[in-house]
Amino acid sequence: MARLAGANDFEKLKSLCLKTHKEQLVWFLNAYWGDYGQRDAENYWKYALKLKELDLQKGLDGNELDELSMHRFLEFFKETMTVAEMRDNLRSTGAIQGNVRMIPISHILIFKYRVDWHRLANAPQGDNRAEIEEAQRKLDQVQIAFAEVSKTAEIAANKEREAVQAENEARTAQAELQAALNELHAQEAAYKAKVDDLTRRGNDESVGVVTRNKAKAELAQVLAEDPLPLRKAKITQEAAVKK
Repeated sequence: MARLAGANDFEKLKSLCLKTHKEQLVWFLNAYWGDYGQRDAENYWKYALKLKELDLQKGLDGNELDELSMHRFLEFFKETMTVAEMRDNLRSTGAIQGNVRMIPISHILIFKYRVDWHRLANAPQGDNRAEIEEAQRKLDQVQIAFAEVSKTAEIAANKEREAVQAENEARTAQAELQAALNELHAQEAAYKAKVDDLTRRGNDESVGVVTRNKAKAELAQVLAEDPLPLRKAKITQEAAVKK
């Protein structure tokens, strides 16, 4: 049967706390399977998932959380306490020596269940093998499920970014088309205004014949120019803007 390394119980508990989050959870399940483990096994899978989420550097392969992250862990499972209260409660078990800065899940479980940490440090592993293997299997499934959820979330985020980018590009293109159409409208208005002005000047009896003839000649030149490209461009741009 597996035993923890250490010359005394404090050293053995320290060895336990150096194990990964998942290994500590499995150790506790094995040690207290008949007392709490079997009854609360489902919660341990949730613990594993949350520990992986909060341990930003090592995930489920880490072994402890800082005070703020462990505070968030407890808050998530509706066991909220202030950081000061958490420190006092952890010290009250007698399992912690010195300052509390980084907190393994084992110390949280010791306080939560008010267990004898000496028993935990010396708990043999191997009894209830089938049950513990099942607990281990389900904890592994949590890790796999979390990876799948993360992958799905990443794919969804990428698709959302692509959709936003496509929408922005479409809006930019629409704005450019509208600007081009506005320019065509301005050119068309200028063309019409010029024709109207030359027509008026060519028929204005209040001015001399030379002036009128000059206006008529200029009008004839303007009208002789092919306005088809302008009209075609206008039709094309209007059709594009409406799409």
